[in-house]
Amino acid sequence: MTLASEAPATTGDRRQKLFTAINRSAAWLSALGLGWLVPLLKIAAGDDPREQMGELRDSLLFPLLGISAFLLAWAVLAPQVQTSLGAIPGPAQVWEQTGALWQDHVAEREKEADFYVRQDERNAQLVADGREDDVKVRAYTGKPTYLDQIVTSLKTVGLGFLIATIIAVPLGIASGLSKPFNGALNPLVQLFKPVSPLAWLPIVTMVVSALYVDASDAFPKALVISAVTVTLCSLWPTLINTALGVASIDKDLVNVGKVLQLSTPTTITKLVLPSALPLIFTGLRLSLGVGWMVLIAAEMLAQNPGLGKFVWDEFQNGSSSSLARIIVAVLTIGIIGFLLDRVMFTLQTAFTFSGKR
Repeated sequence: MTLASEAPATTGDRRQKLFTAINRSAAWLSALGLGWLVPLLKIAAGDDPREQMGELRDSLLFPLLGISAFLLAWAVLAPQVQTSLGAIPGPAQVWEQTGALWQDHVAEREKEADFYVRQDERNAQLVADGREDDVKVRAYTGKPTYLDQIVTSLKTVGLGFLIATIIAVPLGIASGLSKPFNGALNPLVQLFKPVSPLAWLPIVTMVVSALYVDASDAFPKALVISAVTVTLCSLWPTLINTALGVASIDKDLVNVGKVLQLSTPTTITKLVLPSALPLIFTGLRLSLGVGWMVLIAAEMLAQNPGLGKFVWDEFQNGSSSSLARIIVAVLTIGIIGFLLDRVMFTLQTAFTFSGKR
């Protein structure tokens, strides 16, 4: 065989390997919300563009058209609505306030850095003068910026979601494996599942204030109150889906475990969990979404630090820029909620074989 006849085969093998790699990455790109890159990669790899344009149109063009239509309608209709704070701001005004919030964050960080520089210089001078007893180290107590509020809300929802998962998954497994346990637990689930976070918040506030007396700096009392409220409202989807997933596993697997005389922990880890994981992750995604919505309401009502308090403070402020800043917060809440769901979907794709958009 000549070298000339070997060359096309080698090129074809390389293209095949390239397409195989693109197909393998398609699930991960879709999980990350980047599925529109797949047709572009295939076109770049030499595939027929006409075959990929339909996929590109559905995954990229139509979403962009929808967003563009929304922005256009917003820009045209917003100035027509007059409120006590003035006309509803359009996209341009909201973008301007986004930049202003970023500049406020940068300015606050500069103030913090200057504060610590001055403190270090003063303490160094005191030490040089032999007055070590007068040296004092204080933490910067400036106002939290918009980005600080976002971090606080993410920390709070993460803590509440973690507690909810630790409670809901074991209860769901026990409920799915045991009919008597499920019968005892189901009335409580049906009773407490519809309760609003606004009803839980006063009770949680009093209980946490009574029990959590020595609050730590890492977990202040306000954060714990919001996190526990998130827990009480977000654990139900995970509990219900876990119980449903465990109860619906193949009975042959359970019988195999009984024949092999597997211990209960081994049965759960080797047979039950792998089969129930898709529904467990579905419950986790729903719980995280519910927790994020509940958190904003809890922060607004209790005036705990976070995005909810930011929205309420801007509403009370009543300045000409307040409405635009509230809309910035609304869009931020939506974007973060979408990203949190994408993170959970990516984890579902990594640990199960049935992650679907």
